[in-house]
Amino acid sequence: MLDPRTPLLSVADLEAWYGESHILHGVTFDVFPGEVVTLLGRNGAGKTTTLKSVMGIVGRRNGSIRFEGAETINLPSNAIARAGVAFCPEERGIFASLNVEENLLLPPQVKPGGLKLEQIFELFPNLRERLGSSQGTKLSGGEQQMLAIGRILRTGARLLLLDEPTEGLAPVIIQQIGKTIRALKEKGFTILLVEQNFRFASTVADRYYVMEHGRVVHRFANSELDANLEKLHEYLGV
Repeated sequence: MLDPRTPLLSVADLEAWYGESHILHGVTFDVFPGEVVTLLGRNGAGKTTTLKSVMGIVGRRNGSIRFEGAETINLPSNAIARAGVAFCPEERGIFASLNVEENLLLPPQVKPGGLKLEQIFELFPNLRERLGSSQGTKLSGGEQQMLAIGRILRTGARLLLLDEPTEGLAPVIIQQIGKTIRALKEKGFTILLVEQNFRFASTVADRYYVMEHGRVVHRFANSELDANLEKLHEYLGV
């Protein structure tokens, strides 16, 4: 097991491009074992591109991305997944032709320690009710988000990348997603979260990195939240 003082994920001087568009400009941050770290910023700040870069699904990247001490910047996404990184995209990626159980069972287990189906249903009771009868895209938005998160929990990944998990969801579902993230942290998962909803992020995050124009422009711990509200208003308009 890694020393908790050693980053599980360490990103340094990360540059990324979409075609000719230079999106990330020297992004640097760390995520330590058992933390929930949130990337904040306005639309277009580079938050999602950062997650995709960590997952290896951005075509051109420079810099360093180290997971469990090993460099992954030149690895393909399937190798990064097998190393123990899982990505839950904003669009959820539910398979329309598969029911809930089939969606949950589709991803392979890449590491020991993945959650069993019963453990996933304890986190998301709604999914148990829909198990064999509902195709993925016939679920509500909240149920699709639960399914998308539940699916990656089976893999045994140690690092979960969650992109805007509360986007477009009802307040009661957002509360359940927050409860789930806190429960996953208690189980030892490490989470890198992209979130526009700062009020939600403040209920789950240990630390924050604020991004603007493809750069990290500010960082602070949750314990320093009150002292940073004025700066957050400036960066985010919250």
